[in-house]
Amino acid sequence: MFRASQAVIALVALCAVLAACGGGDSAADAETVAPGSDPTTTIVGPEVTTTVAGTTASPDAPRVKDGDRVRVHYTGMLEDGEVFDSSQGRDPLEFVVASGQVIAGFDDAVRGLAVGETRTQRIEPVDGYGETNPELIIEAPIDQLPEGVAAGDQLQGGTGQTFVVLSIDEATGIVQLDANHFLAGKVLIFDVELVEIVPAG
Repeated sequence: MFRASQAVIALVALCAVLAACGGGDSAADAETVAPGSDPTTTIVGPEVTTTVAGTTASPDAPRVKDGDRVRVHYTGMLEDGEVFDSSQGRDPLEFVVASGQVIAGFDDAVRGLAVGETRTQRIEPVDGYGETNPELIIEAPIDQLPEGVAAGDQLQGGTGQTFVVLSIDEATGIVQLDANHFLAGKVLIFDVELVEIVPAG
């Protein structure tokens, strides 16, 4: 994962370049899961398992459906096992299922679970942060960057748009920036545990 040094680009011109290239917020800027995310899918056969954590749910136990407010613990990983986010050590993530607060695949991960059950969910890019959009990879003059910025750094434009520095070419004076979500184009694996279905009202 890229280094997250939050250097700030205060130049509106850079955001204007992005707008001219058809940029803007990534379609996956909905909450990750959640994590601030974005943002947080179809269930893929044998890739998905449901197990019981600690206790056996009663056959008539309430199960998650669209519109339920739920609280879950989760760990998000890439296919190589790298963990990019986790609620462990924090309060459970709370959201309303199918409300657009988390990525579609994360909604799918909790549907049908009873309290205490866990699921491992594989999420394809279409139900996660989308495919990488080439139009969100742009070039800008090096002199628009703060000093000390290196490839892999994450920057923020004056309008809040986030960029990752892909490359810096000192010879040409050009820097290549990527405004795609850093999880765009990636298959995500989430381990989720349903902690609570929050009572209405």
